[in-house]
Amino acid sequence: MAVKFSLYPPKVMVAGHTSNQIDKMSDDKPHYLGHRDRLKTKFKTKGAQALVDYELLELYLFRSIPRRDTKPIAKDLIAKFGSFAAVASAEYNRLIEVKGVGDAVAKDIMLINAASLRMMQNDLSDKPILSSWSALVQYCHAAMAYSSIEEFRIIFLNKHNRIIVDEVHQQGTIDHTPVYPREVIKRALELAASAIVLVHNHPSGDPTPSPGDVKMTELIIEAGKPIGVAVHDHLIISKDGHASFKQLGLI
Repeated sequence: MAVKFSLYPPKVMVAGHTSNQIDKMSDDKPHYLGHRDRLKTKFKTKGAQALVDYELLELYLFRSIPRRDTKPIAKDLIAKFGSFAAVASAEYNRLIEVKGVGDAVAKDIMLINAASLRMMQNDLSDKPILSSWSALVQYCHAAMAYSSIEEFRIIFLNKHNRIIVDEVHQQGTIDHTPVYPREVIKRALELAASAIVLVHNHPSGDPTPSPGDVKMTELIIEAGKPIGVAVHDHLIISKDGHASFKQLGLI
């Protein structure tokens, strides 16, 4: 009986496929899967500080977009908004303008900022504001700095200068928000607030108070005096920094 020899390994059947077919299938595995593993390992061993903004965003998007390469989407988001923080703070309608970002992905991204703000709120809630001023400024920056429209926020305080409530009082356009001193003081009375901190943003990036900002603040201060509601400060927040009326000598 003759024995046949072959220079090639036998074709082994595995789940309906030969070994050659299995090799080809492994070659066809999406290229980004290996990249994902490497990025996860980098994050695990070196921490977030070792990742640039688009890599951190890309890593976050792995769960939102499980079957696509997220690097191009992450890079496009950073290119459009400028930084990880700006992406996380972006409005829904602007996020979905980026190719590959649909309803679910936009909402997932918005959760980053929502979770961050909630943690900051919890840190502020049990402390007198005047002793946690830098934390308050950081919170306001995270909440308002990257908004495309002006928002007027009021932080109402009790007699111990602890936060009663933080409310967005008005929203306006890119460079104007209508504010009515009588409505501000009325709300302070409803909440039995002893003091307030006024906060609004300048989407232009320049936090310098305008003459209108100064006049409006003066009117609110005067309206609060007869009923014992003090204005501790008026902060103007922008993506490039902030201005404090108190520090500027305007209060």
